[in-house]
Amino acid sequence: MSKILIIDDEKVIRATLKEILEYENYQISEAQDGEEGWKLLQEEEFDLVLCDVKMPKMDGLEVLENASQMDKQPQFIMISAHGSIETAVEATKKGAFDFVPKPPDLNRLLLTVRNALDKKNLVSETKVLKKKLSKKTGYGGRITCHSTCKRNHRESSSNRCARTYHWSKRNREGACSTLATQEK
Repeated sequence: MSKILIIDDEKVIRATLKEILEYENYQISEAQDGEEGWKLLQEEEFDLVLCDVKMPKMDGLEVLENASQMDKQPQFIMISAHGSIETAVEATKKGAFDFVPKPPDLNRLLLTVRNALDKKNLVSETKVLKKKLSKKTGYGGRITCHSTCKRNHRESSSNRCARTYHWSKRNREGACSTLATQEK
């Protein structure tokens, strides 16, 4: 069962979101301001945070920024009645999954919650797989492919690597070579 923290200074919004999300079988905790929410984030592990932008004591963007420094970062969906495009862009740059205006369209909100939790699960699975791969091979990181063609002295990487490699295999003169390296 996914754990969701709702941080909002409006009691009615918190109660509505809690009721809807509990009906969808999520475990819900609440905080009435950013400071209380940040304290809960430090004490417990959450999968997702629904966070208002404008709140007393500590605003939602500050909570988001603080949470981005945590080892196990929850996904954030920012909600606000005072939202502007600039605020949404700033929240996204700071790591928010999405930005939902108040009052939220409940169907859109539920879809966004599911998508954010799916992303959290995929990120977690990727980390586990990277650790397993690192233990098996002794390497960690990303594989980068470099190709050099003697004919026109150019280097290719990543997306064109497979295409260049395929071409070099067909090349009888051996004019191209491909090297795959792993970055740590």
